[in-house]
Amino acid sequence: MALLLHLRTVSGLRGKADRIAKAAFRGLSFYTRVLENCEDEAKFDETFRWPVASNIDGNEILEIQVFNYSKVFTNRLIGTFRMVLQKVVEEGQVEVTDTLIDDNNSAIQTSISIEIRYQALDGTVGTWNDKEFLETPSVHSDGDGRYPLETDSLLSGHQQGSDISPGKSNQQSTERSFRRAGKGVFSAMKLGKARPSKDDHRRQDEPAVLEAEDLDRKALRQGGGLEPDTISLASVTAVTTNVSNKRSKPDIKMEPSAGRPMDYQVSITIIEARQLVGLNMDPVVCVEVGEEKKYTSMKESTNCPYYNEYFVFDFHVSPDVMFDKIIKLSVIHSKNLLRSGTLVGSFKMDVGTVYTQPEHQFYHKWAILSDPEDLTAGLKGYLKCDIAVVGKGDNIKTPHKANETDEDDIEGNLLLPDGVPPERQWARFYIKIYRAEGLPRMNTSIMANVKKALIGENKDLVDPYVQVVFAGQKGKTSVQKSSYEPLWNEQIVFTEMFPPLCKRIKIQIRDSDKVNDVAIGTHFIDLRKISNEGDKGFLPTFGPAWVNMYGSTRNYTLMDEHQELNEGLGEGVSFRARLLMSLAVEILDTSNPEINSSTEVQVEQATSIADNCTGKMEEFFLFGAFLEATMIDRKIGDKPINFEVTIGNYGNQIDGMTKPIRRRKKEGGDGDEEESELLHNSSEDEGDEDGELVSVSSSPPMKPLVTDRNYFHLPYFEKKPCIYIKSWWQDQRRRLYNANIMDKIADKLEEGLNDVQEMIKTEKPHPERRLRGVLEELSSGCLRFVTLADKDQHHSSRTRLDRERLKSCMRELENMGQQAATLRSQVKKNTMKDKLKLVQNFLQKLRFLADEPQHTIPDIFIWMMSNNKRIAYARIPSKDILYSIVDEEMGKDCAKVKTIFLKLPGKRGFGPAGWTVQAKMEMYLWLGLNKQRKDFLGGLPCGFEEKKTARGQNLPSFPPISLLYTKKQVFQLRAHMYQARSLFAADSSGLSDPFARVFFISQSQCTEVLNETLCPTWDQLLVFDNVELYGEAHEMRDDPPIIVIEIYDQDTVGKADFMGRTFAKPVVKMSDEQYCPPRFPPQLEYYQIYRGNSTAGDLLAAFELLQIGPGGKSDLPPIDGPMDIDRGPILPVPLGIRPVLSKYRVEILFWGLRDLKRVNLAQVDRPRVDIECAGRGVQSALIQNYKKNPNFSTLVKWFEVDLPENELLHPPLNIRVVDCRAFGRYTLVGSHAVSSLRKFIYRPPDKKAQHWNMTAKHLNGYLAMANGAHRSRLTGEIVVNMEPEVPIKKMETMVKLEASEEEKEKKKKKKKGGGGEEVEEEEPDESMLDWWSKYFASIETMKEQLRQQEAAAAEAEEKEEMEIAEENKLDSSMKGSKGLVRNKEKSKIPKDDKKKKQQPAPELPEKKNKQKIEELKVFNKELETEFDNFEDWLHTFNLLRGKIGDNDDNATEEERIVGRFKGSICVYKVPLPDDIAKEAGYEPSFGMFQGIPTNDPINVLVRVYIVRATDLHPADINGKADPYIAIKLGKTDIKDKENYISKQLNPVFGKSFDIEATFPMESMLTVAVYDWDLVGTDDLIGETKIDLENRYYSKHRATCGVSQTYSIHGYNTWRDPMKPSQILSKLCKEGKVDGPHFGPGGRVKVANRVFTGPTEIEDENGQKKQTDEHLALAVLRHWEDIPRAGCKLVPEHVETRPLLNPDKPGIEQGRLEMWVDMFPMDMPAPGPAIDISPRKPKKYELRVIVWNTDEVILEDDDYFTGEKSSDIFVRGWLKGQQEDKQDTDVHYHSLTGEGNFNWRYIFPFDYLMAEEKIVISKKESMFSWDETEYKIPARLTLQVWDADHFSADDFLGAIELDLNRFPRGAKTSKQCSLEMVTNEADLPMISIFKQKRVKGWWPFVARDENDELEITGKVEAELHLLTAEEAEKSPAGLARNEPDPLEKPNRPDTSFIWFLNPLKSIKYLICTRYKWLIIKIVLALLLLFMVALFLYSMPGYMVKKLLGA
Repeated sequence: MALLLHLRTVSGLRGKADRIAKAAFRGLSFYTRVLENCEDEAKFDETFRWPVASNIDGNEILEIQVFNYSKVFTNRLIGTFRMVLQKVVEEGQVEVTDTLIDDNNSAIQTSISIEIRYQALDGTVGTWNDKEFLETPSVHSDGDGRYPLETDSLLSGHQQGSDISPGKSNQQSTERSFRRAGKGVFSAMKLGKARPSKDDHRRQDEPAVLEAEDLDRKALRQGGGLEPDTISLASVTAVTTNVSNKRSKPDIKMEPSAGRPMDYQVSITIIEARQLVGLNMDPVVCVEVGEEKKYTSMKESTNCPYYNEYFVFDFHVSPDVMFDKIIKLSVIHSKNLLRSGTLVGSFKMDVGTVYTQPEHQFYHKWAILSDPEDLTAGLKGYLKCDIAVVGKGDNIKTPHKANETDEDDIEGNLLLPDGVPPERQWARFYIKIYRAEGLPRMNTSIMANVKKALIGENKDLVDPYVQVVFAGQKGKTSVQKSSYEPLWNEQIVFTEMFPPLCKRIKIQIRDSDKVNDVAIGTHFIDLRKISNEGDKGFLPTFGPAWVNMYGSTRNYTLMDEHQELNEGLGEGVSFRARLLMSLAVEILDTSNPEINSSTEVQVEQATSIADNCTGKMEEFFLFGAFLEATMIDRKIGDKPINFEVTIGNYGNQIDGMTKPIRRRKKEGGDGDEEESELLHNSSEDEGDEDGELVSVSSSPPMKPLVTDRNYFHLPYFEKKPCIYIKSWWQDQRRRLYNANIMDKIADKLEEGLNDVQEMIKTEKPHPERRLRGVLEELSSGCLRFVTLADKDQHHSSRTRLDRERLKSCMRELENMGQQAATLRSQVKKNTMKDKLKLVQNFLQKLRFLADEPQHTIPDIFIWMMSNNKRIAYARIPSKDILYSIVDEEMGKDCAKVKTIFLKLPGKRGFGPAGWTVQAKMEMYLWLGLNKQRKDFLGGLPCGFEEKKTARGQNLPSFPPISLLYTKKQVFQLRAHMYQARSLFAADSSGLSDPFARVFFISQSQCTEVLNETLCPTWDQLLVFDNVELYGEAHEMRDDPPIIVIEIYDQDTVGKADFMGRTFAKPVVKMSDEQYCPPRFPPQLEYYQIYRGNSTAGDLLAAFELLQIGPGGKSDLPPIDGPMDIDRGPILPVPLGIRPVLSKYRVEILFWGLRDLKRVNLAQVDRPRVDIECAGRGVQSALIQNYKKNPNFSTLVKWFEVDLPENELLHPPLNIRVVDCRAFGRYTLVGSHAVSSLRKFIYRPPDKKAQHWNMTAKHLNGYLAMANGAHRSRLTGEIVVNMEPEVPIKKMETMVKLEASEEEKEKKKKKKKGGGGEEVEEEEPDESMLDWWSKYFASIETMKEQLRQQEAAAAEAEEKEEMEIAEENKLDSSMKGSKGLVRNKEKSKIPKDDKKKKQQPAPELPEKKNKQKIEELKVFNKELETEFDNFEDWLHTFNLLRGKIGDNDDNATEEERIVGRFKGSICVYKVPLPDDIAKEAGYEPSFGMFQGIPTNDPINVLVRVYIVRATDLHPADINGKADPYIAIKLGKTDIKDKENYISKQLNPVFGKSFDIEATFPMESMLTVAVYDWDLVGTDDLIGETKIDLENRYYSKHRATCGVSQTYSIHGYNTWRDPMKPSQILSKLCKEGKVDGPHFGPGGRVKVANRVFTGPTEIEDENGQKKQTDEHLALAVLRHWEDIPRAGCKLVPEHVETRPLLNPDKPGIEQGRLEMWVDMFPMDMPAPGPAIDISPRKPKKYELRVIVWNTDEVILEDDDYFTGEKSSDIFVRGWLKGQQEDKQDTDVHYHSLTGEGNFNWRYIFPFDYLMAEEKIVISKKESMFSWDETEYKIPARLTLQVWDADHFSADDFLGAIELDLNRFPRGAKTSKQCSLEMVTNEADLPMISIFKQKRVKGWWPFVARDENDELEITGKVEAELHLLTAEEAEKSPAGLARNEPDPLEKPNRPDTSFIWFLNPLKSIKYLICTRYKWLIIKIVLALLLLFMVALFLYSMPGYMVKKLLGA
């Protein structure tokens, strides 16, 4: 398919100018040539061709733009012509003349005349006529290099330039150096990564990588629209889209990597907890990983315990199992031996989440604790921890731990992955399980048969149920007895925080059994794939959809060896079942009272769903043809073999067993349920429109024929068997189509990236152009996806996930397309690397999006059967072979011939056994709807007849059961096997005896065996005659079959061992083609050799396949190799193919041998080194006595050898060490192969520009920026101005000075810098500063630099984006300089550059007047990694012996090392230019190795400083270790056992050790950390080894680091016995540099550099003296700028070395900070070692006076009166010293909450100023042997309590003050509020260590029922801090005692105790509270009395009255 545009003329132009036009379609643009000086008409007359991969839509647009061309400025647009292609699509050919439109869309008078032609694939439009292309002479055929410069995302069909007939030669392309596109030296067939290069027959006008000068020529021709920074290159290996490509790429990696167990280590540090909910608790943290639990110690009565405890869990499991393990942290209250304690809150996360974090770790993050039992409760507190997961070979970079300034910003440091909101809510996960089908039988049938005989009932032999595991919880459905098609309709409900921190839900169908339940199949749902957290995202949703499960084969055995596969470990080898399920998530509204707050897993009934909701049942048709079956393992070669293809249970004849699902009855099929099972399986009878279509699922059995000793093949010659299967599945193809489109975009992207990396690796010009091409393809591919996926019809069976995923994929891809387009414009030569990383991320994202979570059609399995037993299989995803009418949607292997390698199932496929190919198949597969069946044979190689079964004889669409090929071509294959390198060591000698076996079709041949080498040069041509290939000739040319090359190791006995395998595609020459450039003779290329999943070397070879024409072999190019007389009948590689050689000289520097191990138990005594390269070599002198002196007596030897001109083809150089024994016997000690000589090649400097002049010019450019240098033009000198550096602004410096001493000290005036102006600065007292001040200051600087680097990188990004915006306005020369600046910023900011950064970020609090502390450099890695292993001239080569192991615990490289050879290599072309030898002091015997020291033994004083260790691996049961240092150097062995540090994982050692050693005998220093044990031997925690010799001799001068400044006293004294000026003179002398010349005014000249600096120094007494040392030091610190001799000198430093333990290879056991100084003994002795002993904590005393309390809540009710009151007392302690807590007396019966105390606490403590920690030493328990030192933050806790006499006291509230930063107390009780606790961030903080004395009011707080903080009281206190000395001078008494007593508090009367003073209390009761009550009662009583009297006396009076008495 192609669109052709013929651009004729543009007329009606104004003015006279150069014109150029650009035509664009589907994102691919072509430019015309430039027409110069056109006036009104421009006759372009050019043709452009766009190959298209999918039919053109009628509404697509073609755009043509016409420009005025300018060489300097951007081209000016004249006008644009846009045309909708509807008419073109309908008619196929259209001629148009029309006007152009300008920017405002208005027509202008200029008009354009064009012709367009469109050819569609199906021939619907236009006729496909090759001639048409050839007749248009200017379709790129004039060879002027006008290739499509921007890429074609849809590059397909015939590649550009198919217009030239192969015979025609073309001027320019023959000159091109790369003859076949894309296949420079490294082949595009890097299998495993890249594809076999698309038509390997390159058309000759298409160079792969356009040469630089071509592009520049072209750029001139095509105008400024293409400055080289915008050119992009089309895909050079576009194999995936090639229409004629009938083969798909084979996959070379054989071994499934998933199920392999590996070593993992989970390390968790629990630091502290805060804000735990509950009153006065004793918390313990339980750490649980998987099944293992560990506990911290218990902390008493605190809500914010500090633990700092470290736990390590080791696992040896497969990655899948590991990453699903749950890490659970729970805080438990008051746990002890008897009771389990109550859970406060817990936190869960799976290991996988941690592993996906950057550096595989969370560092210092706060986990939010929640209570799983109670959903309505809020958060239960925070737990601060570090979690890291290390796999083998991961190294974790720990952020530097110097001091933990508390990350008090809890909210900002939560333990959550990026993108997870801090407020997680509770959610319900509803997993509905509907039904399953296709289950295998899981019981023996004996019982069933007995039953059937007795009762006559026939039962299904499986009792399935479904188990779902999520976030550590399990739920199960009910068991459905005896059912192959169980129906559940149940839902399992999990309640979990959302978003969950567990990534996968595991769904398993299990078989219930009385003995034990076994898994039938397992499926994992990845929550990331079924949800999207973006702002337009969606909650997890799934289905209802079918999930396919795979596992072991279906035949039931009691002991299934592949049972693991059913558990979901490893790749399933057979279909097991399908499960219909769905998942939904509902976020809970926890405020709703009706909610069920339990988090237990619940199982409920669910409503069933309609049958058709998962899609309409469609009939699918699968067709396969076996074109070849070779390389069949000989173990199974004796019995007949057949192949079976299955899809689901369809086609499975042995153990499909369960009836196929016949839902067709509804559709009117006549399926009869009673048919026998067997019939069902083999012949699904069914009326079909084309006769009876019976599935044929297996090939007829055949007896294999012998290929060679190892392999057999099946005789599939002209007759190729076929299979076809009909099956019924729900039609959900759309899901697979979308995945296919994305997969194809991703494949293309991956291929492009491989191209780019290949180009970088082989140093081809302009990889950035190829990257632009890749991005262009990506952006157009993404837009294409959006248009295709948008058509998605909305049919009913789409699930919510389908809709949401489609939306999000379209969003993501649209976004990615735009990003790719912007990135494309940003790709420049210098930004290439960063952009490449970003594009890699695109690739991962695409692969992630393409993975469809909802399954549809199950995968296809191909099994090789022998004797009805399953032997080996291949599994093919159904989407890869699914057919679609739209090209992009089609599976990548659909209707293509695919090479498939069968492998052994399950565990058997691991390791060497599984690497032998079981069979190599060439298969053709097609899967699609039965209705689309018509063209299912379309992709087969042509030239066959179909053979059908009798009943389908004359039905056209009936599938054949075999194909009979009538056309056959005969070829000769020539395999030019030149050499291999870096092969696998298969013998115990550490070498191999390799030979290669080449397989092609059914033939194989071997090269000769070369003994004892890993880098064989076979130089052999293998000729395969009469190779018969079936099919059309032209297809062979495009798609030859692949060649398999296997490398073996020949053993004297037994069969050869397999060493690796690779594939290749031959270059094909048909009989009518010429054997001439550019395709022939072919070039040698490197092919990567694989062994299992790992690479095992490269093969350099070339392959050509030549057709034998009618004239027989005489037409073939003659094999004119010189027959080697000595090699007999072996043909060498012919001349045109073997590399061009030149003469090189190889000089070897022999220095010495080190650490040679015994050979066969005998020690090595007289070793010698043999060097060999390309058949020539040289031997070293013999070392007479290895023990006495392991160095060689003759240092330099050389030999001459012929090596290829092309450096990439250089053979390896082999180093072998042999031991010369008595009687002329030799034994091999070990060998080393230097695989690449690149870095040892010496290229003489250019004569025209003297080498160092060049450097000066380069440097001048950016020194001016970096060092503020000024170049004085007159003398050619470069002045480097060394001003004192402005210190970096620190966020927070560690060196805190005690204010009192600072106050005492007078401010000194200090001269600063050259200017000498007076600067007022507060200077710390020198005596107070020590080495640790320097160390902590340096660590701060290091952290700050990291921060700034990040900031600078971000800034550079922004700058770049701005640049792009201004791009057009900028002159390119400007850009160059700008680039330089940017690069400087990105690299570690040179110190002087910091001046630019001085404007501190606004949010940093400006620290006033930071004192200047000298600093050193802290390297957070080993020193040697920073300085390239100190191999500047002396290299170390590891000597290896022994096999490389294969299994997992394989012999690692370390274990195979048997010694080291020290020396060097120099390779150069001879003859050399003469001037080299003429240099002064040239020593001819040393050749290129001039100025090398002697290698005689030398005595050295080695001084090892050990600072501290961090994160040690715990060695004792208590999760701690008792570390001490052991140092070993030669015979010296120091064990510092008595100074072990008890129970510490971060010990500070602070020690130095002096050792005298003699190099070379004692040069390997081992520093180990051991764990001290009371009984038994001490365990090694970890060790590190340092090669001192390389350091000693290095030009980087690693003997003693150069300080930043020179001083002769104080903490920063110069350590080296040589002063800077002496060192400088020595360096100048050795490097033959002119200088140093010290001049007046503080100047020194070295070579052509002038440095300035200060010239005075102050001694101890403050006297000034003149000195040159500062100047000399300035030069040393910039020594790398000195031309020719310069290199970076090692600064004064501390290095951080990982500790490793040989028992746990590859996993760090902690890190050690240290440094080493070395001083030769023949020089003056150095001064004493610096004292770095740990700072002793300073003794302090904190006096706290509790004056009063106020507003304390009232707890008690009075017995008598019911009145609220409290008996208040206050308790206080310093954190970590709870046992020394102090209480005030009790203020009884406070009725207002007021209390008066006047009570003094005294807390003595030891404090480390630098680390802001209190140091406590105490025994952990009564059984502890010694005290353990703890470092704890300085925090004071005050609590208020209510005293009770008989019950426990009640806790009312507390406040915790961090003595370093706490809020200032309020002046009055009124002003004291809750704010002081809740938003500390906004309040001014003070430190008691600075203030010394503070008084004020602070609130007491506690949590109420709703977990809200509330004030429960206020306390007025005074804190007074004194040093121990001050405390002695002014003592004070505890409580209110002498000395300095406090007065008694004046408590109101009411606070008496009633039973001690009853009268008083009665008075009080009566007088105050009950006065009125009593009065009322008395009055009432009087009244009553009156009434009673009245009633009493009334009758008498009445009588009296009546009687009248």
